[in-house]
Amino acid sequence: MNITSGLKSPLIEANRILVIGCPGSGKSTLAKRLSRALDLDYISMDRDFYWQPGWRKRPRDEIDRRIAKAVAEQRWIMDGTGLSSFHLRLPRADAVIWLRLPRYACLYGAVSRTFRYFGRNRPELPAGCPERLSLDALGYIWNFERDAAPLIEAALQDHGLANSTVIIRSRKATNRFAALSA
Repeated sequence: MNITSGLKSPLIEANRILVIGCPGSGKSTLAKRLSRALDLDYISMDRDFYWQPGWRKRPRDEIDRRIAKAVAEQRWIMDGTGLSSFHLRLPRADAVIWLRLPRYACLYGAVSRTFRYFGRNRPELPAGCPERLSLDALGYIWNFERDAAPLIEAALQDHGLANSTVIIRSRKATNRFAALSA
């Protein structure tokens, strides 16, 4: 679904929404905004599933248990792409919002976020995980469309969500979308 067509109705009826996209695209910002507007519990994949203090990643089986428990709930909005957990999340999602911004916009988002929170925790991360940006993260962002986007498209197709996914391609469109959904 494009940003210009009937956006409000799928979200009003949705009890479980995934907000996915490249790092730096604004997933957390949009998800928190929609959480308030739609009265949905906000779930951050980074904070609630993946990371422990000191940037220690949880074991995969624990991550999957936490995700399975969260998606079993009746009402939520979750930010994070996490391709390895699509098999748990997509079957439970009523709606998917894909922030598919250009590479430069995501790079700008990630770098500006790093400056804004450098050395401190941002709200989407657990305590003890101060903001950082690595060359690996920048490389992931740079290659996201080439490497991750085809896998996302295939997963959405496999779960019957390809034609109902809201794809947003700019920050301006993200802001319009959030205003329409409020």
